[in-house]
Amino acid sequence: MVEKRRVGILTPLFSLYSKNSIGLGDFADLKLLIDWAKDCGNSVIQLLPMNEVGPVFCPYDALSSFALEPMYITLPAPRIKALRKSFPTGKGYVNYAVKGARTKVLQEIFSKKEQKECAAEINNFKKENTYWLSDFALFKALKAHHKGSPWYEWEDKFKNRESHALADFKAGHTEEIEFEVWLQYLAFRQFKEVLAYAESKKVQLLGDLPILVSRDSADVWQHPGFFKLEYAAGAPPDMYCAKGQRWGMPTYNWQRIADNGYRYLKEKLHYAENFYDMLRIDHVVGLFRIWSIPYNEPLENQGLNGFFDPQDESKWEEQGRRILKVIVKSSKMQILAEDLGVIPKSCPKVIEELGIPGNDVQRWAKDWQMRHDFLEPDEYRLLSVAMLSTHDTTNWPAWWENEAGTVDEALIMRRCNERGIDYNRVRQKLFDLKKSRHGRLRWLEEIDSADKLVNILRGGQGQSPSGTVPAPVPDPKERFADFIDFYENSYHEKEKLWKHLGLKGQMKEKCDAAILRAALKITLDSRSLFCINTLIDLFFLGGLFKADAYPYRINTPGTVSEKNWSLALPLPLEQLMKHKVTKEIKALIAAS
Repeated sequence: MVEKRRVGILTPLFSLYSKNSIGLGDFADLKLLIDWAKDCGNSVIQLLPMNEVGPVFCPYDALSSFALEPMYITLPAPRIKALRKSFPTGKGYVNYAVKGARTKVLQEIFSKKEQKECAAEINNFKKENTYWLSDFALFKALKAHHKGSPWYEWEDKFKNRESHALADFKAGHTEEIEFEVWLQYLAFRQFKEVLAYAESKKVQLLGDLPILVSRDSADVWQHPGFFKLEYAAGAPPDMYCAKGQRWGMPTYNWQRIADNGYRYLKEKLHYAENFYDMLRIDHVVGLFRIWSIPYNEPLENQGLNGFFDPQDESKWEEQGRRILKVIVKSSKMQILAEDLGVIPKSCPKVIEELGIPGNDVQRWAKDWQMRHDFLEPDEYRLLSVAMLSTHDTTNWPAWWENEAGTVDEALIMRRCNERGIDYNRVRQKLFDLKKSRHGRLRWLEEIDSADKLVNILRGGQGQSPSGTVPAPVPDPKERFADFIDFYENSYHEKEKLWKHLGLKGQMKEKCDAAILRAALKITLDSRSLFCINTLIDLFFLGGLFKADAYPYRINTPGTVSEKNWSLALPLPLEQLMKHKVTKEIKALIAAS
């Protein structure tokens, strides 16, 4: 259990770099980050999943729930001078061609048998990881043999894991398979050293357990019965994502996993304990019920035509509690949970019952039903992580400038079309188009009541020629309850937050360090057991990001882009150690 309140930072490793880095951060750079975190008063470093990624480099769509990403392996100094020239750091985004280049260097080291001195350790590593390691190494070798194609497109004998075919392949590809084992051993050893270093500095590492795994993964190939391959996981439509989301990963067959004593889940936790003090469960509500989209549903429909599995809502609480109890009882790590999005009441109830902190993100930490205003610091949940932003959101300054006080344009358009309402007219009558951008609609000042909103939606034309207001067309408010909810929770949201932050004078549309500092203070002063903020948000305090804040984000959900999962921070860790923002962060933490 948590012994005291802790403050920390959140970053993906690929965003970091030092003067010794090649293209992106590696395990050695985490030691520099630990030093910096310690210097400015942080005692937690939260990382995004460190599992080996596939071709889109998304850490939540990994090739394995176990295997670590080998491009994070720190390479020997004599071999990297030329590589660093080809893959410089500090260019804004990661060039993932670096993975192939780094792998080539590692293959050269392996082929020259420079790893012989650790043969005994590698054998021990194999023995301790029999559950997943040999199958993963075989999977990677087979994937290379099939020129990178997914396992479900391989020859039937390999796709269906015919024992004789696999045995013959192993016999003919021993070196390729052993290379994959060696990579995992190196990553394991270096990451364990990072944890030991963090412990020496009294900094805790918080890992991230993706709730799902790629359809094209060693896990699914090895255990197809544990997955419902006829479905793709996602999220239903909400006020931030009009069509919902389709992630593409298969959903779990929890009955099959339970029949196997939950060993698959327990083994994942056991391996994670080598690297982390704490573990965050991604999308924890998916353990209760998960949005399941038929796999053959057209991609352009995203998450529109799905259903919750289990479909019987009365089973959600029982399933979530059962799985979470297995997780809590099977691990010595402190468990945290990401409980954002559309959440049934059973989810926060169970995680509180089991002592699992959830997430209280400042922009959503509101009384949505009555006050339609932000929570005071002492109203945050004790069992929570207070934060300004997540890896899936805009950074806080970009949210303030572009999203606060707005609604999703695609959602409004769809809701209008469903009711036969002229969307273009509604857009002109309800929203300030000069302040609307990036697919978000900002309410006009004069729409200062739900009655005015409903009148426009009903088709009211405002003043009659005589100056009297015409009687509204009979149409119960219940018909527009969703629009009213959107309105009440977003109209004048910026003005409400300005007051909530204790800021004086006229509200500013543009975020500055003073506004961000006030927002950060809310999370630091909250009663939450943890306060963890992204390095991106913290860097804006020191003016480290220039120009428009909007592009600086780790991921845009529901999209595939070379700018997802590739943002690099604007300076090397050695310069960060000396930057003025370090002292400012330290002072803010101390004051809290």
